[in-house]
Amino acid sequence: MFHKEQSTRITKLITEKEFYKNLTPYLNCIDYTVSNESYEVMQNVTYDMLVTSPVPDNLDKYYLSENYISHTDSKNSLFDKIYQLVKNYTLKKKLKLINSFNTEEKSILDVGAGTGDFLKVCKKGGWKITGVEPSEKAREYANSKKIILQKDIAQIQSKKFDVITLWHVLEHIPNLMEYVQQLKKLLKPNGILIIAVPNYKSYDANYYKEYWAAFDVPRHLWHFSKTSISKIFSLVEMEVKKTLPMKFDSFYVSLLSEKYKNKKSKPFSAFFTGLKSNMKAKRSGEYSSLIYILKNK
Repeated sequence: MFHKEQSTRITKLITEKEFYKNLTPYLNCIDYTVSNESYEVMQNVTYDMLVTSPVPDNLDKYYLSENYISHTDSKNSLFDKIYQLVKNYTLKKKLKLINSFNTEEKSILDVGAGTGDFLKVCKKGGWKITGVEPSEKAREYANSKKIILQKDIAQIQSKKFDVITLWHVLEHIPNLMEYVQQLKKLLKPNGILIIAVPNYKSYDANYYKEYWAAFDVPRHLWHFSKTSISKIFSLVEMEVKKTLPMKFDSFYVSLLSEKYKNKKSKPFSAFFTGLKSNMKAKRSGEYSSLIYILKNK
């Protein structure tokens, strides 16, 4: 018999290989943000997920763009201003979500904390905050708001948290299963893991196809469905307790997708596509992005 720790380690090695097994072509996508390079998006039928191929060795350079506003507080253009307004609204919704959980100490870890806005709201709400953000520029922005972030999750391995959040982060992680295991170790036995990721089964994804902005190759390495999230986390004995929609994402993603597809912004077309996506998702549950609430089995 294997000890539990040994069994978990073997499971990780097997699944890492399985993600790249028996891949079939799905779409060819362009990096419209930085390089204009072409990448294959391949399908793993077993996990019902998509995989970006190849993965660049120097992935960091693909984040070096002023257009990548998740790492800035830009308010220069009308688009930036709308983005920031929506962000402020969604920050309040996120705080309301985590406040709905019964926790021991109100301790939270935000992975991929960006410029620290979510943790700033959490701190004001009485939470004990910890954050991780690999981007030096983003950490500097956060520091100016008195939010101190660590560069890597390895720097906080001695702590355990009531809540861990990853808002559009998991799709960026190269060593996926290893990272999933690290998250589990950082979570208290009754803790809550919140994962938000794009959903390639949504109407707007199917409508825009290779122009769908949430493919965001090569920065997005993985493209998840509800099935893939459930299967991946079941490997570390965690289960999805609830899914919630991110309704603004369909509009934001459609706006970018229209620009990629038509070489210019088409806000009215984007609005109606985003609206249609949300209306169809009321029946199917396949919103443009989904929030997964997970706990240990």
